[in-house]
Amino acid sequence: MNQDRTRQIANLVAAIVTIGFNVLANALPLNGQTTGQISDRFPVYFVPAGYVFAIWFVIYIGFLAFAIYQFLPAQRENLRLRRMGYLFVVASLANIFWLFFWHYNLFVLSLVAMLVLLASLIAVYLRLDIGRTPARGAEKWCVDIPFSVYLAWISVATIANTADVLYYLGWNGGFLGAQAWAALMILVATSFGAFLAFTRGDIPFVVVLIWSFVGIAVKQAGVPLVAVTSWVMAGGLILILIIIELTRQSRPAYQRSS
Repeated sequence: MNQDRTRQIANLVAAIVTIGFNVLANALPLNGQTTGQISDRFPVYFVPAGYVFAIWFVIYIGFLAFAIYQFLPAQRENLRLRRMGYLFVVASLANIFWLFFWHYNLFVLSLVAMLVLLASLIAVYLRLDIGRTPARGAEKWCVDIPFSVYLAWISVATIANTADVLYYLGWNGGFLGAQAWAALMILVATSFGAFLAFTRGDIPFVVVLIWSFVGIAVKQAGVPLVAVTSWVMAGGLILILIIIELTRQSRPAYQRSS
């Protein structure tokens, strides 16, 4: 069995096992508590409404789309997928370890696992060169978009996980206060999303941020600073998407297709 075939099988298995573990962790549930129940124990402000977590359904579909696409014989020697190596497997293992640590209340270790997951997804994003290396048709929908969505959500989740761990360790925001820190993190996430939108045209990443910020605004409606910041930043990102689309439409046809 050559290295490409081994990588294809490893990615397929990683996708199936990760989805299965995520589902079982909440269906059983693992250690007698669901992921959301644990999250609700932390009174932090960078947390969206419960419906926002339905995005995991989209991420799972992305997992399967990627796993099946990359497993096709025609993609065995795909150079972009080769550059990914086993990073998706690393990300999947980090995802599984995060669930284990989170459900067994090992919150500091959960943050370590989350950072490994984030780092591996950033590495995938850069190796695929999403938004700069042309990808069309099936490859765009089965590779680029799933990893943009996954990275965007894990970026948001990393901030939330960090806030939870800091609260667990007794830190309440210091001189700024917890509400101000939450608003600041929303601004930081917005800046990152805007950067990727303008430099790589990464629309899916920005859409996930908008989805998350609206969810935070709904959840934190009673906290004006956080809610207003979330609504304003969501509106700002929508404006950025409009500007990018108008700019794209103003280009000659041959440039839009390139």
